[in-house]
Amino acid sequence: MNEPRSTPGDWTGAGDGESALRTLIAMSLREDVGAGDWTTLWTVPGELRATATVRAKAPLVVSGTEAAARVFRTVDPHLEVEVVAGDGVACGPGDPVLRISGSVRAILTAERTALNFLGRLSGIATLTRRFVDAVAGTGATVVDTRKTTPGWRHLEKAAVLAGGGGNHRMGLHDMVLVKDNHVAAAGGVTAALEAVASRNRASLPVELEVRTLGELQEALRAKPLPDRILLDNMTVATMEAAVRLVGALPSPRPRLEASGNLDLERVAAVARTGVDLLSVGALTHSAPVADLSLLLEDGWAQS
Repeated sequence: MNEPRSTPGDWTGAGDGESALRTLIAMSLREDVGAGDWTTLWTVPGELRATATVRAKAPLVVSGTEAAARVFRTVDPHLEVEVVAGDGVACGPGDPVLRISGSVRAILTAERTALNFLGRLSGIATLTRRFVDAVAGTGATVVDTRKTTPGWRHLEKAAVLAGGGGNHRMGLHDMVLVKDNHVAAAGGVTAALEAVASRNRASLPVELEVRTLGELQEALRAKPLPDRILLDNMTVATMEAAVRLVGALPSPRPRLEASGNLDLERVAAVARTGVDLLSVGALTHSAPVADLSLLLEDGWAQS
């Protein structure tokens, strides 16, 4: 039986962030506008021009300005969009984020879709910044996971970067992560690592998930060693022991990643164990949407 191909281009809809963004914007506008924004068309004179400002309504870290700006320009290429607060900027209530000038009809038709992008992505950046601040000074890096909204991965991982975090692998194609089910199917830690080593002709980075110190010790006897070892759902005491075991190895040694139930209450204690990476699925799957609003403010004119 032929092995399944695994390059990104094999899958319909897969591709780079640019094409994903174009597709998402087109889908979102079709979903929202449909046959027409009748409310706006029937109440707003077609010649009316104005300036609108998108403002933060609560403290947030901005992300998604390019996506939001593209929504406005997709609805009307003549709209002028000024990014007042770029991605990664912390804003307080009332602070301006975007300023849009042009057709009032176009601004109002694009409003909800643009704010959906901006609010979702700023929410991820805001939550990421909270995690990053919680582990400041420990040397550990907060990273995301593949627990992303289908089709939004490039955007959501960019939002994690805007919040000060780091990105884990983009998908199944750019890194090998041998998890518990792979280990079980392969016949054990050693068998799984040997199978990867014999096939990894592209020299992809290799990470192994372990759940016990016994599995970790077995992994540390492998040749070659994995590039990373993921400590899955371990107690703080067990992670400290894992850090000591790996720290006793000569360089280069595997980097250690902690994963599992890393909430804001627990993450600092885990970071202080000495692990290198903290993978937090909640950054993308549980971030509250940031609160922003758009108001028409000045420059009313009829052309």
